[in-house]
Amino acid sequence: MKVIEHIERAREPLFSYEIVPPPRGRSVKDLVDVVETLAPLNPPWIDVTSHSSTAYYQEKLDGSIQKRTLKKRPGTIGICGVIQNRFRIDTVAHVLCLGFSREETEDALIELSFLGIENVLALRGDSPNFQKQLRPDRTANHYAADLVGQVKDLNQGKFLDELDKAQPLNFCVGVAAYPEKHFEAASLKLDIQNLKRKVEAGADYIVTQMFFDNKKYFAFVEQCRAAGITVPIIPGLKVLKSVPQLKSIPKNFYIDLPDALVDEITENPNHAAEVGERWTRRQTEELLAAGVPGVHYYVLNDVHTVARIVKSFK
Repeated sequence: MKVIEHIERAREPLFSYEIVPPPRGRSVKDLVDVVETLAPLNPPWIDVTSHSSTAYYQEKLDGSIQKRTLKKRPGTIGICGVIQNRFRIDTVAHVLCLGFSREETEDALIELSFLGIENVLALRGDSPNFQKQLRPDRTANHYAADLVGQVKDLNQGKFLDELDKAQPLNFCVGVAAYPEKHFEAASLKLDIQNLKRKVEAGADYIVTQMFFDNKKYFAFVEQCRAAGITVPIIPGLKVLKSVPQLKSIPKNFYIDLPDALVDEITENPNHAAEVGERWTRRQTEELLAAGVPGVHYYVLNDVHTVARIVKSFK
């Protein structure tokens, strides 16, 4: 079932989750254990992130330096297939612009369709740490709106090459939004205009970057509605669980942490995880009371805390 159908048919709060493929060389078992923990909560869908290749340099025995590229977290399509077909939970595969050609994207979408997956999240993605050379016979999507357009073309049976009797694909498309502004945008107003372009290209719903102050989400939604964006906007939350995250989360995700949260953790460093769990539970309660279409949790490696929070609302 499509994400937008889950939202339209919901009779109780929706709680969805986002997980990350294991590092290269690691077993998928740990991720399966995460899904087994989430499955009893009856998630409407689970997102699986995608990662482009990165470059690193390796010194050879003769002293020369060799540049190599690899995907540190492969397996998005395979993991989506396992979740969808083994656990019977709808999945949302993340699809990126940067690091992938449009031809590679079309191949990935065809494979996802073969697996019965009907949902993708279209993202520009982070800039790779190397410049991937595009072959002369390949093309690229530069922005998420371009990627949304490609998916919607495939939904109409428009492939990159002329194909005889081509059958359309059938994807629901989500896009990302940033209540505190994307760090590359000159202003929040311009960022919302870019978001509107993604919706106009065919996005069916929006999921936000994590935030820790609900006021910023409510203000953001109000500005989006004023700009003419009418699709569902799902809030994204993450549980802060340690003192080092007071620095790492703002640095890595370009967001602010509320003074009250920082003060409480600073004053109780040995109970940071408890403080973070209470904070996310209060955020969830307020969001649900406001009638949000659902709450999306960035699980990473903290599935049991997230599960406890969700169970308290069921």
